[in-house]
Amino acid sequence: MKVGIIGTGLMGFPMAINIAKKFELKSFNRTFEKMKDLEQYKITLCDTLEDLSKETDVIISMLPGDKEVLKTISEIKKFIKSGAVFIDMSSTKVSTANECYKILKEINSNFIDAPVSGGPEGAKSGSLAIMAGGDEDAFLKVKNVLETMGNPTLVGPNGSGQVSKLCNQIIVGVTIGAVAEAIILCEKNGADPKKFIKAVSGGFADGKILQNHGQRMIDKDFVARGRNITHLKDMNNILECAAQKGLILPISEIIQSMFQSLCDSGLENEDHCSLYKEISKTK
Repeated sequence: MKVGIIGTGLMGFPMAINIAKKFELKSFNRTFEKMKDLEQYKITLCDTLEDLSKETDVIISMLPGDKEVLKTISEIKKFIKSGAVFIDMSSTKVSTANECYKILKEINSNFIDAPVSGGPEGAKSGSLAIMAGGDEDAFLKVKNVLETMGNPTLVGPNGSGQVSKLCNQIIVGVTIGAVAEAIILCEKNGADPKKFIKAVSGGFADGKILQNHGQRMIDKDFVARGRNITHLKDMNNILECAAQKGLILPISEIIQSMFQSLCDSGLENEDHCSLYKEISKTK
């Protein structure tokens, strides 16, 4: 099975390395320089989407957002071979996934929306949570490719992967906020936040966000792994998706407003654990 990947940035680059361990891989990035180091992993670098698509069975994209994904689909439909599977692992609106599925079905190709969670660390270690939406036969065809990057689960029909990612981001955003409040409350009342994290290890409050993001808050380490502007995009998509079904998500609305404030303050490129800064503001 021949595989191609489009987008070799912070996530796509390590994902490509892991795919290449098991499959013949081609890559394309609009900024060619960003993928030059992939040559050492026996990955074929392509100058065009047409070159990437030739005789390629599975095409994966990891792109910044909806605009880039839709542009790529509109271009690649001219070149993608019949029966090929296109997997978009970017985080987009559900409507974008639906549109991509429709476009590729019309030319007898398959589309799977398969956004991920786990950040650059998960991409490097091949342990990403992969939430897939699409036709079951297409998913089974590419499952072994997805397994090189993490743990794929078919959640439901087309669009379900993006819905699951939005649900994931609700939990992540709200939990980061909760951890920030806990760390701040410790700091302001003389309790050692590092020892607090140790004390609750193994209890109901324990988890990756407490251990990882909590430690970053204590260290005041806000170098981006997941950017505020990206999480704001996710929160906006969450509220839009909810509104389309007549739902009100009050906690998500609070978290969205906090990320909006951080971005308005010029902190859009800091890590989303800098929600700590927003909650630290005193009256």
